[in-house]
Amino acid sequence: MIGAAALLAGCGAAPESNGSTAAAGGDIVEGFTPCIISDDGGWNDRSFNQSAKEGIDKAASELGVKAIEVESSSANDYAPNLENLVAEGCTFIVAVGFKLSADTVASATANPNLQYAIIDDRADTDNNGETDAPNIKPLLFDTVQAAYLGGYAAAAYSAENGVNKVGTVGGIPIPPVTIFMDGFVDGVKKYDEDKGGNVQTFGWDVAAQNGSFTGGFAANDAAKQAAQGLLDQGVDVLLPVGGPIYSSAADAIRDSGSKSVMLGVDSDLAKADPNVSDLVLTSILKRIDTAVYDAVTQAAKGEFDVTPYVGTLENDGVGLADFNSKFTLPAGLTDELSALREQIVSGSLEVTSPSSP
Repeated sequence: MIGAAALLAGCGAAPESNGSTAAAGGDIVEGFTPCIISDDGGWNDRSFNQSAKEGIDKAASELGVKAIEVESSSANDYAPNLENLVAEGCTFIVAVGFKLSADTVASATANPNLQYAIIDDRADTDNNGETDAPNIKPLLFDTVQAAYLGGYAAAAYSAENGVNKVGTVGGIPIPPVTIFMDGFVDGVKKYDEDKGGNVQTFGWDVAAQNGSFTGGFAANDAAKQAAQGLLDQGVDVLLPVGGPIYSSAADAIRDSGSKSVMLGVDSDLAKADPNVSDLVLTSILKRIDTAVYDAVTQAAKGEFDVTPYVGTLENDGVGLADFNSKFTLPAGLTDELSALREQIVSGSLEVTSPSSP
């Protein structure tokens, strides 16, 4: 791992085209060196950092190049870690997450001949609707669409059990988190409208855009207490949004003796962490690994394009994981979810969030 100590670096050299290494369907640019920096959640978050790393690892393996990967322990690491990647000769740098936005813009501005991608952010620090540096490709996800399906499924499950209470808790109130919460709550509302149900949601108010947060993405007592607060209100489906905080939610469920289940986010949590698979009903997927893989491969072939990528249900950039066979689903639920998906894709059902890209 690259250390956090700052190494002063000037502008990096641009990759030269028409290299001689054949991989992934064609030659790659000479000297192509893909790199990636995590946010402070780290590579083992079983969520977006890990998924991004898997994407670059796959691309690097197929391309026959070595990826340089640096893990950040805190926000103070972002700027020096980016400087280190430039000094190491990186030609394409992936910044994982909204929290790296300002430092990524600064690095890209200082190194205009290098290529960057950032996950979950437009790198628009001045909020003028445009990426702040011309060499950054945003990798975005309209997660509200998949979360809507997740909320509908959660409501159906809770109603079937006669509980009629579901809840969500976030790490910190940033768009990549609240977009899940918006979709989840609106999906529950859709279930109630369609079925004449009365499933209540706890932890998030879509209209007011405020709710329950742990204060960070760490699995700690604060995260456990936040999850417990929802369990104390009687919810039997819990959506923790914020990487490792799912682990604290699982601890709260087990320690309280609750029969509640969870929804995972970003990755298929039942597969990413078998230790909690018995609690996971399904997961709201954000296919970061695929987006990173595609961006790295395109850059390697000299096809870098700063046009933002937006993952949707239509292009399979977001979706729902398979349901856990341990749990009995309400009759007809999968068909209802398929129909909703088709309506969202066709545009006949509008699903959006203030945080939609």
